Amino acid sequence: MVETKAASMPPRVLTIAGSDSGGGAGIQADLKTMEALGCYGMSAITAITAQNTVGVFEVHDVPAGTVARQIDAVLTDIGADAIKIGMVSVRETIVAIAGVLKDYPGIPVVVDPVMVAKSGDALLQPEARAALIAELLPLAAVLTPNLPEAEALCGKAVADEAGARRAGEAILAMGPRAVLMKGGHFDGAQATDWLVTPGGITAYHAARIDTKNTHGTGCAYASAIACGLARGLELSDAVREAKTYLSGAIRHSLALGHGHGPLRHGWRGL
Repeated sequence: MVETKAASMPPRVLTIAGSDSGGGAGIQADLKTMEALGCYGMSAITAITAQNTVGVFEVHDVPAGTVARQIDAVLTDIGADAIKIGMVSVRETIVAIAGVLKDYPGIPVVVDPVMVAKSGDALLQPEARAALIAELLPLAAVLTPNLPEAEALCGKAVADEAGARRAGEAILAMGPRAVLMKGGHFDGAQATDWLVTPGGITAYHAARIDTKNTHGTGCAYASAIACGLARGLELSDAVREAKTYLSGAIRHSLALGHGHGPLRHGWRGL
């Protein structure tokens, strides 16, 4: 008989998101990121998509009750040190997720308000937006919108850094404890994000990498932040480490497919 080696237990992170058949975003990207960062990843699948680097061709939403049971099954047995929420496209599922998570107020939740895929395909039904704001934002330790998502949430155009900061403050008033405004859609040599909290705004800078292969960056970023929080880091440090990880994953991204290729989530092991 071969004995297993004793090892310290890795932080546990649950992702609640949609499946990407191309492997670059959603559940697949989340789990790859968690493994790369030394965490034990678990999943509750909200939707099955037929997608690749070019587009999203079909979305099949998992019944809300089934999503809730996946979450409950994980949390009542294995537990979690952090939770990441990604693509949730229908109102009933958003309400069901919030109903379960309200019983676990001690677990930090990272909410990535996935509304549009990199290809431009809509991933959030219009009637679900109000539920997202009412149900999930108040549960969020941090919300991580990109600029189009921030515009959709606050109802205002974001054209520059000052506008991004104002949008972050407006979204913060909707209930999350912090908002990470991602500036990847801006031009310039630096890719800057802004962490907006009741105590002020912190900027995070990284050199912009010239590549079209950025499919799933938001998923990996939010998952990496969740991994930091699961390890017990303060939010500001979790964001800083996650941005460093993401920059490396983009730098080593893969030119797979005919559209926006995926990141190299395990780049540190190369």
